[in-house]
Amino acid sequence: MNMADEDVAAEDYPTEIEEYLTAFETSVSSVNNMIKTMMSIPRSELLQQLDPLEQAKLDLVSAYSLNSLFWIYLVTQGINPKEHAVKQELERIRTYMNKVKEITDRKKASRLDKGAASRFVRSALWEGSTEESKATPEGSHQSKRRKQS
Repeated sequence: MNMADEDVAAEDYPTEIEEYLTAFETSVSSVNNMIKTMMSIPRSELLQQLDPLEQAKLDLVSAYSLNSLFWIYLVTQGINPKEHAVKQELERIRTYMNKVKEITDRKKASRLDKGAASRFVRSALWEGSTEESKATPEGSHQSKRRKQS
């Protein structure tokens, strides 16, 4: 673009929004690059490489992205997307995203090894045999305390 073109382009829109337009152009370019990356491999091949939970995540992100782009399209056309069915669709997708997140969080949560826990508790509560407690006067005193509590 030469200087004359820049002057004409600058007159087409208010200078106050130039920063916003630049950010928007960067965002659109980023989305375009992501879509090209996703489209570079056939969907069937991609799904074969993923486990079912990852497949669900991919489907949800794809659906959410497309509906978000449609939301933006509606805004550019002067239509209020909050009064359009796309709002309910985005909420529905968010609900499923939260369910997938719960499943993922449950998988990551630590699990209790009941056998190890019971062995740990048993050894912590273990008392010496009665012969040992008779051998030392302190042992019998401690043993009686444990039995009382």
